[in-house]
Amino acid sequence: MSARYPDYTHRGRNTIIFNDAKYDVVAALRAETQAQHDRLDSQLPIAGSHPTFADYRQHLLVLRAWLGPLQQWLGQFDDGPQDPDFLPPTARLALIEADLADPSLAPADRHPYLHEHRHQLPFGAPASDAAAYRWGVCYVIDGSQLGGTVLYRRLAATLSPHPLRYLSADNVAPGPRWTAFLHGLRAAVREPAAIAAACDGARDAFDRILALHGLDARLDAGQAA
Repeated sequence: MSARYPDYTHRGRNTIIFNDAKYDVVAALRAETQAQHDRLDSQLPIAGSHPTFADYRQHLLVLRAWLGPLQQWLGQFDDGPQDPDFLPPTARLALIEADLADPSLAPADRHPYLHEHRHQLPFGAPASDAAAYRWGVCYVIDGSQLGGTVLYRRLAATLSPHPLRYLSADNVAPGPRWTAFLHGLRAAVREPAAIAAACDGARDAFDRILALHGLDARLDAGQAA
């Protein structure tokens, strides 16, 4: 086990066995989602060597299809990460819509690997309403903004004059919000069962976006090989 993670053994969902009294939910989430995170980062067309406006448009469409249902579901709650006194709401979907409407992106800018109908995939409701599970889902959603900042730095010149509002979070640095989120996560999710539930939520959130990108089938094929 890498020194950056606490001493625990993973044996499938809801069976994380902790060997250290000072286990940490953030370290568990990082370890449990690392393979999904790496797959997403390494296979996104927008992160390739020659990204295009069409790639960015498709990236936005996937994000809208992913975030829309999740944010609607999360909006039902007022506890855990949805406590109105915790963090202010964000305008992620509004930024996506503004980016899609930007004149830099022509309607014909479509990448053949993903078509509009793929954004209607019939995902069921998330597996749990528990606050710990929702902390895991929000860990992926809020954490994605950090990756967006990295992409913004890489793509700002290449995709100019598009302002890339979503990737830059409308020019708001994500660091302070992320720090506050992790502080709240660590304070709220401490027991082994809750940490396991948070890991389930995070993996499920990754599964949804991987499926929308068409990467889930390749993941299954790789595991079967």
